[in-house]
Amino acid sequence: MAPSQAAVLEADETEEAAMTSAIVTIHPRADRAQHLRILEAVLFAASEPLDMAKLARHLPEGTDVQSLLDDLKTNYANRGVNVVLVSGKWTLRTADDLSFVLRREVVEQRRLGKAALETLAIVAYHQPVTRADIEEVRGVALSKGTLDTLLELGFVRMRGRRKAPGRPVTYGTTDQFLKHFGLNEIGDLPGLQELKGAGLLDATLPPGFEMPIPRVSEELAPDEDPLEDEAQMPLEMHLPEPEDAPQET
Repeated sequence: MAPSQAAVLEADETEEAAMTSAIVTIHPRADRAQHLRILEAVLFAASEPLDMAKLARHLPEGTDVQSLLDDLKTNYANRGVNVVLVSGKWTLRTADDLSFVLRREVVEQRRLGKAALETLAIVAYHQPVTRADIEEVRGVALSKGTLDTLLELGFVRMRGRRKAPGRPVTYGTTDQFLKHFGLNEIGDLPGLQELKGAGLLDATLPPGFEMPIPRVSEELAPDEDPLEDEAQMPLEMHLPEPEDAPQET
């Protein structure tokens, strides 16, 4: 016997009520998942950390942003990037335990200042030279940090000690100096005419001006003694500058 029309309508209403109940149950979860995706996208695209107010602008009014962020933070806890709070703002950051993977070491090019370049040139053309020799050529007191810089860069080395009162340390250039400036030997440094042609020297030089011929030898000069301890920094490198010495420029 066919069911009555009233029974069919009652069954339809029951099924519709069940479907509505299911939708009501599922829909909030779907919204939350979408809201999490929105926050994830916003944090990923942001060029700087964002506060709660800026994040809330991308979500419907009344959304519990803090709860969503807590969930997102938990979801990312064991991933390569984490959701973190920095100075009251939220952002994506590389996981702390993976920072070593992204570490990159680069060689930083250091530009030598005028004093260091002048000092290096004097050492190259006049070696072996002492600190006093350098100051005499430059006409100003030499800052103790200038030679330290050249020694650190490997352009200059301590050769020995001058056979003179106080036994000052003598300095010369290194193989690293030749390599850096593309020289085969120290004698390849430009001479007087080359420097004039390059505009590095005045065309009209003082009478009697002489250009030293750069030369170097691994052997100590007749007026040099060997260093007692090459690993020890000479005492003169740590002496304070005279108060009445001209300022280095």
